[in-house]
Amino acid sequence: MIRIATVGTSTITRNFLDAAASVDEVAVTTVYSRDPRRAAKFAADTGVPHWTDDLDGLLADAEIDAVYLASPNGAHAEQARRVVDAGKHVLVEKPAVPTVAEFDTLLEVAAARKVVVLEAMRNVHDPALRHVAALIATVGPVRRASLSYCQRSARYDKVLAGEHVNIFDPALAGGALLDLGVYTIAAMVEFFGEPNRVTGSSVPIASGVDGAGAVLAAYDDFVVDLSYSKITASDRPDEIQGEHGTLTFDHVAQPTVAQVRMHDGTVTDHTFGGPSNNMVHEIRRFADLVGGDADPASDQRCTRATLRVVEEIQRHQI
Repeated sequence: MIRIATVGTSTITRNFLDAAASVDEVAVTTVYSRDPRRAAKFAADTGVPHWTDDLDGLLADAEIDAVYLASPNGAHAEQARRVVDAGKHVLVEKPAVPTVAEFDTLLEVAAARKVVVLEAMRNVHDPALRHVAALIATVGPVRRASLSYCQRSARYDKVLAGEHVNIFDPALAGGALLDLGVYTIAAMVEFFGEPNRVTGSSVPIASGVDGAGAVLAAYDDFVVDLSYSKITASDRPDEIQGEHGTLTFDHVAQPTVAQVRMHDGTVTDHTFGGPSNNMVHEIRRFADLVGGDADPASDQRCTRATLRVVEEIQRHQI
């Protein structure tokens, strides 16, 4: 049994707790918030037996094996470093850290301490995304693809009202690219590998971060466009266009259905089974890695590739 403490009390942590309840190999025993009242209330609301506002004490606790980090993006690098320095495994929400250099440093410390670092990028751990990837060959040589994640944040209204919001704070690595755009990048890398070059443009908002954006990624013989937004919404499907047909699927972060429509008129529908909360897959992967039943090298390559693309997008804004 892997005993896990959580850092962060937002909706994503509640979703994590819901998913963790379905994984026999883990047990969430403690929640942390620097605000003791928030920590106590969160533990009471979610049924976690213990809470603390003392991060140093949590990291020194021999009864805790691992930490799930769901703090603001800008806090991930420092907090994850403290976790692995303490000899504990860490499952850190996407993006694991804002830069490749920070991720490499984290991996070096983790290797020295013999602990696991895994980014909680839920779509790349979902078997449904691999099923989508397997369907790509059916549409022939790919020439164009379009991946999107646009979901208006309820907290954007607070930004419009002039309030401070962590997920829209540039000092905390907030914004649409690092919060939602990374899902589209990770899926693109999973499908096609890293692109040869990227260009992008973003929509700035009052807090100083990107509220929305678009990216064009070039490969040898096809292009991929990515779109992401936290200030607008879209339900359009993702699409991969080949010379012989077109593959569509419903959501880049959690595919549940796909359709292959060939140019000869043949249409094939696909439905993917699985839990309603696909965070279950990343937790099971984490448990396998901690238990020594899997090698994290492929996971770390995916995270590094995604972060490299993020950095290229940031460097090549138009």
